[in-house]
Amino acid sequence: MPTLTYRPMTPEDHPAFIAMMEATPGVVIRDADRHAPVARYLARNPGMSHLAFLDERLVGCAMAGHDGKRGYLQHVMTAPDMRGQGIASTLVDRCLTTLASEGIDKVHLDTLHDNHDAHRFWERLGWSNRNAEIVRFSRILVDNPNA
Repeated sequence: MPTLTYRPMTPEDHPAFIAMMEATPGVVIRDADRHAPVARYLARNPGMSHLAFLDERLVGCAMAGHDGKRGYLQHVMTAPDMRGQGIASTLVDRCLTTLASEGIDKVHLDTLHDNHDAHRFWERLGWSNRNAEIVRFSRILVDNPNA
């Protein structure tokens, strides 16, 4: 019988992480998802990002970090054939517990505007859509639209 396990993400997980992103509808891979930026993020936020494995297969991911004041979730995803089993909810709970242990009281996340499955998932978990009151501005600091 296959075993589902959870553990913190490490830089060595990057190849499986990218493969999962490529296989997950609604996920966009950016230059910030390359090995070096992900390793830097994990080093800056040790033990906060979590993975789920079915035996050796990566089936879920949730990356988390904070700036000292607010927490952030990124790349919360479950393999399409493993959805509906509570994997993403468990990963999010692990991330939120870790952030709370660091004194973080509020957590933000972003989704792409057309990722309606993600919108429904977050609303089911009790997250608030604050589009009517918050506008996100971004600025790319390099000459690369995929930054």
